[in-house]
Amino acid sequence: MSDDEWSEVILSDEELVERGKTGDDSALGILVNRHHGAVYRVALSILSDESAAQDVAQDAFIKGFQAMVGFRGEASFRTWILTIAANEARGVIRRIGRRKETAIDLAAPVQSEDKGPDETAVIASEAARARRMMEQLPEKQRLSVVFRIDEGLSFKEVGEIIGSSEGAARVNYFHGIRRLRELME
Repeated sequence: MSDDEWSEVILSDEELVERGKTGDDSALGILVNRHHGAVYRVALSILSDESAAQDVAQDAFIKGFQAMVGFRGEASFRTWILTIAANEARGVIRRIGRRKETAIDLAAPVQSEDKGPDETAVIASEAARARRMMEQLPEKQRLSVVFRIDEGLSFKEVGEIIGSSEGAARVNYFHGIRRLRELME
């Protein structure tokens, strides 16, 4: 294993941020490798446009790295960079003056050896239907559901990203789930 590979495995985000603040480009590269997927999915969930989401992901890391000297570590690096990505994506929506809804076909059905092709097709169809239904949720509810389920974030982290309290993020999540159940009936 090379030194870079060991660094990626061993160093925490906090250690990488400290190295990044001193100009260590390899530390910044590791942070990008660790968090790019989540940053991209956040942008995609807001914009529903793969190309725009890629641009936002890149812009989020650039802005984050430029502002890294001021990063105090009050939140995790992951939460901080996801918040930047969400804000960048909302900025794109404001700039273009229209809103696109969530592209929901992000989650592929889990393949199981116990399920036949017909059952797998039904599961995939229902997953796609649920993703389309999520487009009808208000933004904070939709983002709370996406961040909680797809990204596995805590309600505190979700609240920080969507600009609300932990309790409000929890309420948005449960209202979103309840509304999805109603829409799916």
